[in-house]
Amino acid sequence: MTRSKLFERISNRMRAFREDKRGNVVFTFTLALVPIIGFIGAAIDYSRANSVKSAMQQAMDATALMLSKDAGSLTSTQMSDKATNYFLALFNHPEATGVTITPVYTTDGGSRVTVTGAATVQTTFLKVMGKEQLSVNTSSTVKWGNTRLRVALALDTTGSMASSNKLTALKTATNNLLTQLRNAASQNGDVYVSIIPFSKDVNVDPVNFNQSWVRFDDGTNTSWDALNGSCSKSGSNDRASCQGTGNCSLSSYTSQSTCTSHGTCSLSSYTSQSSCTAAGTCSKSGYTTQSTCVAQNVCSNPSWSSSGSCTSHGYTWGPAVWTPGTWTVATWTPATWTPNNHNTWNGCVTDRDQNYDTTNTATTTSVTGTLAPAEQYSLCPVPLMGLSYDWTALGNKVNALAANGNTNQAIGLQWAFQSLTNSPFSVPVKDTNYQYKEVIILLTDGLNTQDRWYLDQASIDARQTLTCANVKTAGITIYTIQVNTSGDPTSSLLQSCASNSPGTTDHFFLLTSSTQIVTTFNQIGTQLSNLRVAN
Repeated sequence: MTRSKLFERISNRMRAFREDKRGNVVFTFTLALVPIIGFIGAAIDYSRANSVKSAMQQAMDATALMLSKDAGSLTSTQMSDKATNYFLALFNHPEATGVTITPVYTTDGGSRVTVTGAATVQTTFLKVMGKEQLSVNTSSTVKWGNTRLRVALALDTTGSMASSNKLTALKTATNNLLTQLRNAASQNGDVYVSIIPFSKDVNVDPVNFNQSWVRFDDGTNTSWDALNGSCSKSGSNDRASCQGTGNCSLSSYTSQSTCTSHGTCSLSSYTSQSSCTAAGTCSKSGYTTQSTCVAQNVCSNPSWSSSGSCTSHGYTWGPAVWTPGTWTVATWTPATWTPNNHNTWNGCVTDRDQNYDTTNTATTTSVTGTLAPAEQYSLCPVPLMGLSYDWTALGNKVNALAANGNTNQAIGLQWAFQSLTNSPFSVPVKDTNYQYKEVIILLTDGLNTQDRWYLDQASIDARQTLTCANVKTAGITIYTIQVNTSGDPTSSLLQSCASNSPGTTDHFFLLTSSTQIVTTFNQIGTQLSNLRVAN
């Protein structure tokens, strides 16, 4: 029976009741049923609308979550189309008409997608009361990425990384990690990464040869200027040995002491100062001593040998002149050391002065110990790279890694620390609308073997232990990875250095094959990505 026929039948029955006096009671009762039926009808209409709203909210929540994955890369039109299509694929309620879906993406204080929806539901019973439709409105908001990531990768590139396919696996793992981190960023600046390759030294890039934070000379004979240059006297390869050499005016003497104790006499036949000065020449030939010389007379013009002939020709006749021999002391000219032009430096620096080798103290020329001591290390790693979201450049840096040199984990960790926090790096300013998570991932395949001062593991480990403590005090999370394919002891240093949860070693990874590098980096990358995209 149609709705119009139902109302017509009810009206006819009511007229019959009204005309029949015997039906007054029934008529009165029927009149009382009208508001009751109205309330029941309204409940039915509102129930239908609420059912639509509930289904609409579920579809709206799913749509907002779906949009959050790609919102940063979509235009407003693309986002609106995608939201509408996705919503309508989930929402199957034909009784809802005029459905509109409006998504809005913002990035203030973290990324946020808000999707609002509206629809109308035609009424059945409420139409009698003049209300032909009910409005249904819903909204859903997804917020993520309020935490920004800054990740420093301290990567061992020592000679042993060339074995067992470790360096190749490291490159694959690191590139995969960069992809994960890039995908976790909804906009530039959400994730920054620095790459610190290390061996005994780190390479801060030769282009920085004229920077004031690089120390080429500290006055010692172990500095770059003292070890790289040329001596004015051949045969000396450093400043210390050069400064001990020189040139004597007498070619047969090679030291300053022997040179200056000898000399030359104006009289060629005398070789000592005493014999030289005791000898001389007389202006009158034939006399070899001063006493016999000065007892003789001689003409001022030696052509005349008698007093008369001398004076008659206008010359002076007088005593002969004795000229003693003169002794000239040999001269010593010290060799000069000329440092090479600093643009010939290969970019390597060794550990900073103790205790700046364990901290992130900013470099300053007023405190020379904070500066980076240049070293022409022949097994220098590739140049490091400060915090960046240039994913192509970061990938190129990873692909350029090469294996050389001895192991100094401590310097890799210290420069990773520096890259996150202080000069000489240009550390991006933090936005107060965001929280920041700073992380260091330290990977090595060997135990410590050499630093600026030591060749024994225990001494180097002691320096690194201090750095680990300082990094964690600064609120930076440390993941440590030991790639142990050579049967070395498990590193207690790396275990304690990691930011482990209480009673665990969950941030320390002991690997026994190169393939595990890839899976471990993927595991860490997943943890970091989840942290970044947490709602």
